[in-house]
Amino acid sequence: MQVGEVLHVTDGAGNFYRASVAIADARKCTFTIQETTTTPPRAFNIALAIAPTKNIDRMEWLIEKAVEVGVEEIQFMLCQNSERKTINRERLLKIAVSAMKQSSQYRLPLVHDIKPFSEIVAANYSQKFICYVDSTNPNLLKAQAQPNQHYLVLIGPEGDFRPGELELALQNGFSKVSLGPTRLRTETAALTACQTLNFINL
Repeated sequence: MQVGEVLHVTDGAGNFYRASVAIADARKCTFTIQETTTTPPRAFNIALAIAPTKNIDRMEWLIEKAVEVGVEEIQFMLCQNSERKTINRERLLKIAVSAMKQSSQYRLPLVHDIKPFSEIVAANYSQKFICYVDSTNPNLLKAQAQPNQHYLVLIGPEGDFRPGELELALQNGFSKVSLGPTRLRTETAALTACQTLNFINL
């Protein structure tokens, strides 16, 4: 870019800047802010807590799509059936930044490092849900979630949560919910939950 050309910048905290290039040099580039627009936080807040899959490509796909759809937090949790115990948070954060810019958003979701399941379920949110594969459970997320809340949704590993983990979540105020009649992959379930919560807040 050359001096005088228009540059669009965001800080990921809700601020959008229209700027022009002041100095264009191989060693240094500066710009002058001409206009600032601030986007307030949404009236609701979505946090997804996911047990990362063995194939990390599926998690990268999920990060990209969830950010495009709209999410405030993405957490990773270590469950008893987890096949992956580590993540590359810096790479996932870069994917989130790219998806934020691609979808013309100005708030970057928080991407947390992996934490134990017990630590995740102790968090405080106004509505907390655990998505559990149970054919006898008639409680759909879309019917249980109320608009304008701060949500935390747990998505289990490919072998699902263990009964003890389900019980611990219920003891910590989570509601057991279903995402529909079919069995979903981890990343599909997480995106479905994200979409559902966004839809009920339209």
